[in-house]
Amino acid sequence: MSAFQPDSFIVADVVPSPNYDERKGGAPDMILLHYTGMQTGEGALERLTEADSKVSAHYVVFENGRVVQCVPEASRAWHAGVSSWAGETDINSRSIGIEVVNPGHEFGYQNFPLRQIAAVISLCKSILTRYGISPDRVLAHSDVAPSRKQDPGEKFPWELLSESGIGHWVRAAPLTMDGVKLHPGDRGDAVTRLQRMLAAYGYGVEETGIYDDLTRDVVIAFQRHFRQARVDGIADPSTQMTLRILTDTRAGKRA
Repeated sequence: MSAFQPDSFIVADVVPSPNYDERKGGAPDMILLHYTGMQTGEGALERLTEADSKVSAHYVVFENGRVVQCVPEASRAWHAGVSSWAGETDINSRSIGIEVVNPGHEFGYQNFPLRQIAAVISLCKSILTRYGISPDRVLAHSDVAPSRKQDPGEKFPWELLSESGIGHWVRAAPLTMDGVKLHPGDRGDAVTRLQRMLAAYGYGVEETGIYDDLTRDVVIAFQRHFRQARVDGIADPSTQMTLRILTDTRAGKRA
């Protein structure tokens, strides 16, 4: 791809990636946030713009707040991989992918600098202005690929984004809540109800009544995003209540 005009005023540089194709469907209606998961941001940018890598993202946000655009928003970047949300499986066609530079869990997971998050917020605001994306469709990579991905992880400050009007977020219910805990291997109606709520919110899990590996992975993904104080794959009362509040307050919900 040759150089192109950036879509957002916040973009400092355009570094085109050859890894893109046409969107299938209309305009994007989802923002997907990642971490780069590599030792350096420049190494990640190089990989996202190499033809042989077969991966890309629309944007890369560095620790110092520098924003680089690699793929025009009108095109389909290759960032989500095998993924699903609310029954949709071509997440690349539906989304704008933002890679936030961070070494990730494999290379010494770090807190995200405030300058970097301020740039992410500004970038997301400009995208939301263009497309009117619903708050509950500003998501983590781990939300749409819970068995494969952990990013951007439990240190990503979703609360700060929410305070700026980005994303759907509620304060997590206290860890000290009393009630029934659901564990991997459990079976029964309570597990079915948990799976139903997770699926209603958008997660790719079926109502089997069995707390299987996929259900555990989805609960971990949910906790990384919405109940970050404890990420253990156990659907304790805090996790269940936080999920219930999110489901009840999501955009477009009807009484």
